[in-house]
Amino acid sequence: MNVRQPIVLGIAGSPRRHGNSDRLLDAALAGARETGALTATLIASDAGLKPCLGCGACSLTGDCIQFDRGPTVYEAIESADAIIVASPVYFASVPAGMKALYDRMQPYWARTHVLMQPRPPRRPGAILLARGGGDPYGFEGAEATTRSVLAVLGVDVLGVLHATDVDAPGELEHHPGLSADARALGAAVAAEALLRIGAA
Repeated sequence: MNVRQPIVLGIAGSPRRHGNSDRLLDAALAGARETGALTATLIASDAGLKPCLGCGACSLTGDCIQFDRGPTVYEAIESADAIIVASPVYFASVPAGMKALYDRMQPYWARTHVLMQPRPPRRPGAILLARGGGDPYGFEGAEATTRSVLAVLGVDVLGVLHATDVDAPGELEHHPGLSADARALGAAVAAEALLRIGAA
């Protein structure tokens, strides 16, 4: 029996293209492709999402009532067999565009926790975080926020990569081991997605 290729979705949290977290994500997705996966990238700052209104409408219907590009974002997330999130750390959290995307995942929580709809199959994923030095609060806030969202999306986090002292664009080039680690993590996520597809 032929098993279809898994789709690994990379979510890029940085508002700056081709920066350090983007490069980590590129490496992870390259590793996923080398393992036989198809890949796609969702850029949070370009996703066209309005902030969550906190209106609670999704707790009634399971859907967001806002008119923006939300349906396209939801389709990308729902079609993915695995999700890899990459973000810089801004003031111990994630950038505004990424946080807006995170908050707009509320319908998924409403479906399973309020409307008691069946949970979708679990899927693998990973977290890649990059920060400069000097912030005493480190990665904890950004990682906890990201883990919270991935938990709602039914993602089992296989690994977390922390890249520190990579503030200015291109500084990741001075840490080649980080890109190699991201590539290996992406390969592991794709391999696990392939196993789960085959077992389904």
